[in-house]
Amino acid sequence: MIQIAPILLLLLLSITFLQSGYDKIKDWKGNVSWLKSHFAGTIFKNSVPLALFILLVLEIFSGVLSISGIIELLSSNSTKAGYYGAILSCITLLFLLFGQRIAKDYDGARTIVIYFIPAIMAVYLLG
Repeated sequence: MIQIAPILLLLLLSITFLQSGYDKIKDWKGNVSWLKSHFAGTIFKNSVPLALFILLVLEIFSGVLSISGIIELLSSNSTKAGYYGAILSCITLLFLLFGQRIAKDYDGARTIVIYFIPAIMAVYLLG
């Protein structure tokens, strides 16, 4: 039997992270510029490009593992890749949340939590 809820959750995570990673690659300079001003008064002010690169890698791996999880669920009903994709998605979102809290962007942090809820649901359903 196809598990539709985990597939939909993994699809949400894959769209979220692959689009975000694509945006970072497509407009690297614009993202670095905006983030430098966003984190100007924080401990991250001098490491924005490195932090952005780390987030880019985390997002791409989260998205790819989530897509792999969908394929694995559909082909063999296994949840291993999806489970790891959901866990990595949660870790990625926690990195993002930490950054938003450091920047004192509480509205941005609240938005991250909205994404964290389905990510943690995916961990629960696939675990």
